[in-house]
Amino acid sequence: VSAKLPIEDVPSMKIAVVGSEGQIAHSLRVRGRARGLSVFSAGRPEVDLTRPQTVGEFLDRVEPDLVVNAAAYTAVDKAENDSEHAFLVNATGAGEVARLCSQINRPLVHISTDYVFDGSSRTPYVETDAVLPLSVYGASKAAGEMAVRRALVKNIIIRTAWVYGAHGRNFVKTMLRLGAERPELGVVDDQRGSPTSALDLADAILQIAPRLVANSDAALWGTYHLTGATETTWHGFAAEIFRQASVRGAIVPRLKAITTAEYPTPARRPAYSGLDNTRFVSTFGFGLPDWRASLASCMSELMPVSFTEKVA
Repeated sequence: VSAKLPIEDVPSMKIAVVGSEGQIAHSLRVRGRARGLSVFSAGRPEVDLTRPQTVGEFLDRVEPDLVVNAAAYTAVDKAENDSEHAFLVNATGAGEVARLCSQINRPLVHISTDYVFDGSSRTPYVETDAVLPLSVYGASKAAGEMAVRRALVKNIIIRTAWVYGAHGRNFVKTMLRLGAERPELGVVDDQRGSPTSALDLADAILQIAPRLVANSDAALWGTYHLTGATETTWHGFAAEIFRQASVRGAIVPRLKAITTAEYPTPARRPAYSGLDNTRFVSTFGFGLPDWRASLASCMSELMPVSFTEKVA
């Protein structure tokens, strides 16, 4: 179920975002500023999840109404040989952020991932499904969820998937770069999930923020799944990226559908990453737009009007 994000005034509040350069942290700053909110974000080296005192100092300075932990160790393949650091950031660090929020009695929105599941399901995962990560990254994020729940009652854990945007590193930008360099690309067609716009995620977090700060309903707290509407494969995602790029005048490569076995990686990925968003929609009254519509907005930012005017 999906719908356009409702437009309503959000009361002025202060939001502290742990993380600075990531896609979601950047999007929260952009969307928060547009809504007239005070969004303060900080990342390494100023605020580092491996040094919890830096997080505490940041929260003391900001005195926020709401905290969002958008910082994480996200190098999925590198984590296979760097598990200690991955767990230090994604598990221990996440728990420390939650503990600090408990000390100051502030709610926390913590970002998690579809990689906590093994991908063996044939239907979208619901929040109560058992986690069974295939990778060090997924295991560290699953441990982080548990640490957050242990340390803080007023937590919202948002599991999302296949995040993309005009800022930072992501599949869309990688495809556009490789497509400009190569005449043909092989893209995996046997992994399935829902591409999710970082800006849509930021909008959703900011939309629910007043209810979290009001703290009027204990039933709000807990884990939610939130992704772009509808599913596709990485190959399907790439095909739509290049279709929209072609419309904007770009020369695009031929796409070849390949299997996961033909593109081995150090970390195993779940073959199926569908997440059921029903609980979020039922609780908050809206879902995220179809990923193809949000991709169009992203492509417009990556391929500006000045370019499309030249090729028109």
